Amino acid sequence: MSENKYFITGGAGFIGSNFITFLLKKYRNIKILNFDALTYAGNLQNLTTIENDPRYSFYKGDICDSAAINSVFTEFQPDYIVNFAAESHVDKSIENPDIFVKSNVLGVQNLLNAALRCGVEKYLQISTDEVYGSLENTGYFTETTNLNPRSPYSASKAGADLLTQAYFHTFNIPVNITRCSNNYGPFQFPEKLIPLTILKCLRGEKIPVYGDGMNIRDWIHVDDHCSAIDMVLNKGIPGEVYNIGSNNERSNIDIVKSIIHLINDLRSESAISDALISFVEDRKGHDRRYAIDASKIRRDLNWSPSVSFETGLKETISWYLDSPQWIESVVSSEYRSYYQKVYGKRR
Repeated sequence: MSENKYFITGGAGFIGSNFITFLLKKYRNIKILNFDALTYAGNLQNLTTIENDPRYSFYKGDICDSAAINSVFTEFQPDYIVNFAAESHVDKSIENPDIFVKSNVLGVQNLLNAALRCGVEKYLQISTDEVYGSLENTGYFTETTNLNPRSPYSASKAGADLLTQAYFHTFNIPVNITRCSNNYGPFQFPEKLIPLTILKCLRGEKIPVYGDGMNIRDWIHVDDHCSAIDMVLNKGIPGEVYNIGSNNERSNIDIVKSIIHLINDLRSESAISDALISFVEDRKGHDRRYAIDASKIRRDLNWSPSVSFETGLKETISWYLDSPQWIESVVSSEYRSYYQKVYGKRR
């Protein structure tokens, strides 16, 4: 039986590293090449438990570097491409849109060109529910909802989605696009709401909350997202888009208060109060509500989430409480030296 080869971009990031670990646990006869530029959120310490697995290898590279991609593809000959690589922080896209267009659109074009030259079983573009724009108090995003991005980040991701679909229709490359709701879980960089709130609580610092805190997001545990991606890779109909979500809508302020309450339950030595919450000026173009209709992937691919939000949030907080060294390395940027320490000596 031949082994399946996975070329995973952005595999040192939050979702990518969890997906690599998921694949290695589930499948025996595979090879994985993790291609990551190790920008600010790429952390190889997320993968310490599998870095010596002979089925896994790492290549430091940028998807905007077409020569590097072509060279790796020629040698590795992947069966599957899963593109997690992206500039992903909305605030940073407002400050510097250029790098988002370059990485999230032109980088995707390089990957699609390489997939076209080499021939692959499947190219999977990991997108986001943010490409749909903002919802009012009712309704859900479906795969046929018109794209209406409202930030440079979401616009660049929408551009990548359209480019991916164009390569399917023009060149017949077998592609899928997944659009997922907000992820949470271990190894998430502390710029996002949940890990940032946990970090601020642990430090006794003010917790910034945009606007009135009533912006609503639909949350899914990263493990459930990984299982859905695997399902789409194996069973997704080429050319189709699949929404991924768990129907866990929560306002930002409710998330923050839940974290404060759970940390107090888990740590008896000190009490944290809502007084740490600090409402700050709202983000420009801040979408009010996201909510995913994931009935298509549930119906057509027989996928369903398995982690309840209450259980997942408590387990996530426990992981951060038990991982002070990981947090400190990320906050201090010491994680950036890990590549040189581990992989530098191998070359």
